[in-house]
Amino acid sequence: MKAFMDKDFLLSTDTAKELFHDYAEKMPILDYHCHIDPKEIAEDRKFENITQVWLGGDHYKWRLMRSNGVEEKYITGDATDREKFQKWAETLGRGIGNPLFHWSHLELQRYFGYTGVLNGDTAEEVWNLCNAKLAEDSMSTRNLIRQSGVTLVCTTDDPADSLEWHKVLKEDDSFEVQVLPAWRPDKAMSIEKPTFAEYLVKLGEAAGMEVKTFADIKEALKKRMAFFDEMGCRASDHGLNYVVYNPASEEEVEAIVAKRLSGAALTTDEEEKYKTAFMLFVGREYARLGWVMQLHYGCKRDNNKATFAKLGPDTGFDCISNYTPADQVADFLNALSETDELPKTILYSLNPNDDEAIGTIIGCFQDSTAAAKVQQGSAWWFNDNKTGMIKQMTSLGNLGCLGNFVGMLTDSRSFLSYTRHEYFRRILCDLFGTWVENGEYPKDMKMLGTLVKDISYNNAVRYFGFDLDTVE
Repeated sequence: MKAFMDKDFLLSTDTAKELFHDYAEKMPILDYHCHIDPKEIAEDRKFENITQVWLGGDHYKWRLMRSNGVEEKYITGDATDREKFQKWAETLGRGIGNPLFHWSHLELQRYFGYTGVLNGDTAEEVWNLCNAKLAEDSMSTRNLIRQSGVTLVCTTDDPADSLEWHKVLKEDDSFEVQVLPAWRPDKAMSIEKPTFAEYLVKLGEAAGMEVKTFADIKEALKKRMAFFDEMGCRASDHGLNYVVYNPASEEEVEAIVAKRLSGAALTTDEEEKYKTAFMLFVGREYARLGWVMQLHYGCKRDNNKATFAKLGPDTGFDCISNYTPADQVADFLNALSETDELPKTILYSLNPNDDEAIGTIIGCFQDSTAAAKVQQGSAWWFNDNKTGMIKQMTSLGNLGCLGNFVGMLTDSRSFLSYTRHEYFRRILCDLFGTWVENGEYPKDMKMLGTLVKDISYNNAVRYFGFDLDTVE
């Protein structure tokens, strides 16, 4: 029997162990998509206790605690941090098979030196150990990033954001890790939301203009894109229910915007026409600027309306949607490709049944301007586990060019989540090692090592065009 989460955790063959320890383990991390707060990096925040680090804003953990019958006061309510940690520890012990069990113990091992098992019985020991460690200067946000081997972080930022904390970090020579904004214009696209008109006022203020028409929306966004570009932005990100393609004339879209700003509700057809025009516009601008377009879709958000009404978005009430029309994804990409305005694009679907569809769609739009110009993104959110990662990489290997995959992203609000890259790399090396030992790929360690290093880090450096050196 193998020891619990030892140095060869998830590595089932000799080839896998060699690939991980000799090639993947020490590679730096490029965090090209996350949700951490740049203010906390700029101020070099230190956390008072492990609950603040682990349970503050982590809806993955909240969902598991609810599944264990924990009262909401111990999750998002007014219970003490110590009480919340106790309930989490008791829950984790029952989380066999859930990636949170592995992630949590990797974080305990790597950042706190704890190699035991967290459960209800050990909670007091772990609480005291972690809190003592968090009091050290080495556990400030900047030092957590440093000790994780991170070279660059892309946050997630609204077009109306001032990027004030990015400016602070850009001018701070004492912190060597780049912290760049990433463009997330979901509020400008969400014409169906009751806050849409209010948001356009905010967007206009940021752009220094009045926004009353679709032409105004586009002009304001262009001005803000120019600002983001000056601040080092190299990527956009979109959170979509599904990729829509329902084209309309400029005049029709203008009429739709006018109708919405008058206070009238729109039909689904009208919403789709606006969103199609919006996405075609920003896609062409990304191509002009050389940005990467990331499309996250396949999610049905804000379910359990009663609890959502109390807690708001991003609190654990989203699920996989099975309405993810592949035809519309292909038609949208084609509309940009026809005028040679398709930017580098990464497709992530929350529905794992879309892996093969994405694998075939991306093959239709590759060209010589970039290796794997259109990518299938890493297994996302509910698929961010051993099974999901193996499925995604196997599908991409079957249908595309896995060697050009841009690999893992953190997609987290926690400064301890960088161990997810280690988790991914162990699974990657075990997958490759299995193929080699099954005789499906030669044991050419030079080639295999290059592939592992590239997928772990180098491919993303080249793909996004960041000012970083690759690791050969």
